[in-house]
Order: sequence, then structure tokens, then C-alpha cells
Amino acid sequence: MNRKGFTLIELAIVLVIIGIILGAVIKGQDLINNARMKKLTAQVRTWEVALWTCYDRLGHFPGDTDNNGTINSNPVNDTCVQNLAQRPVNSLQLGSYTFHIYAGIDANSNNVIAICGASGCGSVTGDNTYADYLANLDTSIDGEADAGTGVVREINSISVTGNVVTTATVNSTANSSWTSTAIGAIYYFDKQP
Repeated sequence: MNRKGFTLIELAIVLVIIGIILGAVIKGQDLINNARMKKLTAQVRTWEVALWTCYDRLGHFPGDTDNNGTINSNPVNDTCVQNLAQRPVNSLQLGSYTFHIYAGIDANSNNVIAICGASGCGSVTGDNTYADYLANLDTSIDGEADAGTGVVREINSISVTGNVVTTATVNSTANSSWTSTAIGAIYYFDKQP
């Protein structure tokens, strides 16, 4: 009788190869997600650099039409920003997530950069990955992912008019976690709130 089949060693080798391939795919996905999170932080930093560069050139922030120190119109429309080699953008597609970035002021007239998961900073139905993006941004800038302390905080409420944040309130509770229901994040780029 001639029986043909695979030996246990052959089957074990095939399983090891499948395991290695799956491990590489999973690791590759982690690398892609980390790169996307870093891209979000880089775009927020591009906004910050553009605002400060124009401040240095003009003596006021772009979008500060009355020179009172607060951003009250769309800084992207400012000639200074238009002439920059690296211009900030209002929306950023990262995989299946779109982030919208705006500049303006909070409820206390502090200059801010808002990072939201919905256009106009409307409510979102995110997931854990969305919360991870915000926590990663917070960690990159503040050194820890606390949604209620530091210069990066969770948005409680916000109003955006014509791509400008006209008012916003933030979470001020220490030791808060970023959640998938967060509207987004506020970055106080020029002074601690």
C-alpha cells in the first residue's frame, strides 16, 4: 500500500511560515498606524510654525485682523501664510480618518489650534483608534496622554465659523482619558491656559 501525505515536520514548517507571515502583516499595520499618528502631529506642528513665522514677520498672528493678539479670521487666507513654503491645511486624511484643523480662540480669548474628527468640529462617532490619534498627539506635545491637563486638552464644546474657532471650552479634569466620543483636541500653542 502506497500512502501519501504530509509528515508532522512538513506541517510544522508550514505553520511556522504562516505564523511569520501573519506576524509581519500585524507589525506592518502597527508601523502604518504609527506613521499616520506622527503625520497628524506633524500637521499640527506645521500650523504652529506657520502662525509663529507670520507673527515674527508681521508682529501679529495671521488672522488677527485687529492686532489685538487674538486670531479672529481664517489664518490660511492671510498673505503671509500663502507665501510660506510649508502651508498648513484644514483637513488631513489618515487612512479611514479625516481630521479637520482650525485656528482661533477659546472662550477666554486664548489662541488655539483645534483638531477635530468632523468638519466644523461637530460630534463624532469614533472608535478606539480615533481616541489613540488624540492621545498620541497629546503625548507628542505634552509628554503624557491626559485629556484634562497640559496644553493639549479634550474639547467639551466648540464653535467654528468660516474655518475659525470662535469659542471653545475644554476638559480641565486631571487624569482624564481620551475617549472615542471626544469632539477633538485643543492645542494652546502660545500660552498655558
